[in-house]
Amino acid sequence: MKVVVAIDSLKGSLSSIEAGTSIKEGILSVCEAEVIVKPLADGGEGTVEALLAGMGGREIILDVTGPLGKKLTSSYGILTDNRTAVIEMAAAAGIKLVSKEDLNPLYTTTFGVGEMIKDAINKGCRNFIIGIGGSATNDGGLGMLQALGYQFFDERGKLVGPEGRELNKIADFSTVLSLKELKECTFKIACDVTNPLYGPLGASPVFGPQKGATPEIVEILDKGLKNFAEVVKKVLGQDTASYPGTGAAGGLGFAFLTFLNGTLESGINIILEEIGLEEDILDADYVITGEGKLDFQTSMGKAPVGVAKLAKKYGKKVIAFAGGTTKDAAKCNEEGIDAYFSILQLPMTVEEAMEFNTARMNLFSAAAQVFRLIKAVKAF
Repeated sequence: MKVVVAIDSLKGSLSSIEAGTSIKEGILSVCEAEVIVKPLADGGEGTVEALLAGMGGREIILDVTGPLGKKLTSSYGILTDNRTAVIEMAAAAGIKLVSKEDLNPLYTTTFGVGEMIKDAINKGCRNFIIGIGGSATNDGGLGMLQALGYQFFDERGKLVGPEGRELNKIADFSTVLSLKELKECTFKIACDVTNPLYGPLGASPVFGPQKGATPEIVEILDKGLKNFAEVVKKVLGQDTASYPGTGAAGGLGFAFLTFLNGTLESGINIILEEIGLEEDILDADYVITGEGKLDFQTSMGKAPVGVAKLAKKYGKKVIAFAGGTTKDAAKCNEEGIDAYFSILQLPMTVEEAMEFNTARMNLFSAAAQVFRLIKAVKAF
């Protein structure tokens, strides 16, 4: 029997690989099987950790410009091929890096994201996997592009700054000083929103308020992004502002698509391709997935359902484990998960359930009991 395990992290408790290994140990405690554990993430928080742990590589620590312009220590990953960098934009420009009192997307920047990309290029990387969730920014990628050597000017030919408030000032730009190596690079952007750059469904009206934008600030930023897009159209002849996902991360999706020829893709699809899960699933008997909480949102395309859909492509049975499940998690059955199980064995607080050893043993026991049942049914 061959079992492939690809489970998302149980955030605050177990990493993807730790969770997968616990399941593997549970299965092997009751039956003979080939069990393959794959890292899983959806392009958001934990993606770097998951891919480094599951595929090998090294963490790079460096000081970058934070969302408010102050230096902070950040990190990204380089996989074992020494050509592929895995970056979470939130590590340099995330909303968790800004206090609630200081949230204001007029004054935040993605400059640090560009610094991470530049550092990776200098270390030989030419392929990039970048998650752009959890941003504190609404600068249209202006800061990131400036860190990569692009220059943006106002009507008087003066360089503009890297924050969202500068977008309205842009009248022209130059690519002359941009890093030449960028032409050799590919950028896969984990982008799970479909919003355009500006307009009623654009970056500023939809996501601006959660980043501290008042209605007045939303209007300023929306006009700024529109101005940015119009200048780009005039200079480059590219009209990409309405492309789905360009409004992601305050317009960072627009910058990747338009200036860096990036592709905006489903985060889980990018990860599944990178870890080579499809090849392992081909001759598997069972596929195991899951996450911390299985609910209706899971069914809307989160990592476990991505795994399930891929498994169903080859008619495989899919089992999911979760720290907790909700009543509406039944929707996941319609999306390819044949059966799911909560791993809790006794009534306990969330804090108790999330304790490392408790979560690990609960996963071990749940997997062991499910595969005892599978053995019993097969014997019958």
